[in-house]
Amino acid sequence: MRLLDRVDEPVEAPAVEEIERTDVAVAPPWMTVLHNCDCHTFDEVVKQLMKAIGCSEDKGWELAWQVHNTGRAVVKVGPETECVRVGNILAAIGLVVTVTQS
Repeated sequence: MRLLDRVDEPVEAPAVEEIERTDVAVAPPWMTVLHNCDCHTFDEVVKQLMKAIGCSEDKGWELAWQVHNTGRAVVKVGPETECVRVGNILAAIGLVVTVTQS
């Protein structure tokens, strides 16, 4: 058995990347709920939904029918500011809307 010769040269340590851990609290999403009020035509509701959430006319009709048949529909889930913005656009013509944390 042969012993290894001692090496007097310094040995470089491998590069280690330090990662700082940051815990970020994520707020629960908010939601905008459109309620049935029987005070607007389907056309009015669909047009306002298209303005508020940028949906297609078909999606607007789908949501309007859901509101009509079930009494309400969640039309937006997201950050509070975005849900409030959508709610304000819908409420601008008198639609009944709630914005709440989900």
